[in-house]
Amino acid sequence: MAVTLDEHAAAVAALLSPVLSALADPAHAETVPLAPAGPARGRVLAADIASPIPVPPFTNSQMDGYAVRSADLAAATEARPVRLPIGRVRAAGDAAGVHEPGTATPVMTGAAIPEGADAVVQIEAVDPPRFLGIGGAQGDPSDGVAFSAPATPGAFVREVGSDVTAGQSLLAAGTRLGPAQLAALAAVGLTSAPVRPRPKVLLVSTGHELRAPGEPLDSGQIHDANTASLAASLVDIGAEVACAAAPDDASALLTVVAAHPEADLLVTTGGVSAGAFEVVRDALEPRGVSFGHVAMQPGGPQGAGLLRREGLPDLPVIAFPGNPVSALLSFEMFLRPLLRRAAGLRERREVSWLPLAHAIESPQGKHQIRRGMLRDDGSVAVGAPGSHLLHDYARATVLVHVPTGIAALPAGAEVEVWRIDE
Repeated sequence: MAVTLDEHAAAVAALLSPVLSALADPAHAETVPLAPAGPARGRVLAADIASPIPVPPFTNSQMDGYAVRSADLAAATEARPVRLPIGRVRAAGDAAGVHEPGTATPVMTGAAIPEGADAVVQIEAVDPPRFLGIGGAQGDPSDGVAFSAPATPGAFVREVGSDVTAGQSLLAAGTRLGPAQLAALAAVGLTSAPVRPRPKVLLVSTGHELRAPGEPLDSGQIHDANTASLAASLVDIGAEVACAAAPDDASALLTVVAAHPEADLLVTTGGVSAGAFEVVRDALEPRGVSFGHVAMQPGGPQGAGLLRREGLPDLPVIAFPGNPVSALLSFEMFLRPLLRRAAGLRERREVSWLPLAHAIESPQGKHQIRRGMLRDDGSVAVGAPGSHLLHDYARATVLVHVPTGIAALPAGAEVEVWRIDE
């Protein structure tokens, strides 16, 4: 008897829970360098990170302008502006130095505020509204600059530690390191970080008929598309993937698996149904992996369980059907959400309910998943349900879900739609 899609998803989640929990254990953390475009990109922090320094590390200017003592401009008005002589220029990277009372110190954005100044007046708000004699600019600095309004203490001043204080929590364990997170770590001077290990997945495509892309095809042979689709899917969610192939021979499959003792998870395609050459079932069922059917189309035949290995811990196995669409949809429904959550990513696809562009039929006893495309009018055009129609999947922008119990839907009926063109 077939189990429901939700029942099989729960079984897979329970199967992988120990593996994914172990990867999140800080005791298993790996330290990786934070070099630009380096190995930390996309990794997940294994521990909280506290900032070793304040950010910014010194008080600096938010604007190009003049650093002043607000007390020196207290009486400034448009009718009676206050004119101040120009002090020494402070550019970004210069030492802060000392601000002389009764002067205006030119400061560039990011430059340290000199000691004694407590405000910055934007260059556009002074007269003349430009720097004088700096970097080839015209004007005589000896003429000074005029201010026609008081300056508020702290105006356009970034205080030391106003972003992050020393010792403050910067990023929490479980955070995925994207561009902004790597920038935050770089800003406090860190060069490495502890991250969770990536799950090591052994991906084995089975079938005597399979040939690698680029190899010539004889009668009855096809190119292996499953390795390309699933390896890319696994890499996208942060797994380390070792790819292999096995013919329709149980001992050959077991030899391939034995050659990868480091794997945390075995994912197979093909050989899981009730035919005469079901290599995955023949090899793994006697060793602890269960096989059966899920009330789902495509992707009904499925396998999952712990593979008993001599001298090694049991290995979690997820066995998908061999048809390319079935394999990719099986990954989408059962494995992708779990691995994305472990990788610090949003678990589920963007979901919406949209009208059908045309009527469709569905097997009433199965949860059908169809590939579709969004139309300009907001409706969904649904493709054929065949499990071999990989070209349709490659062009699709959505997955359309027709739940168990529904045999047909008319044009205009609203269906659950998952965006896959993100």
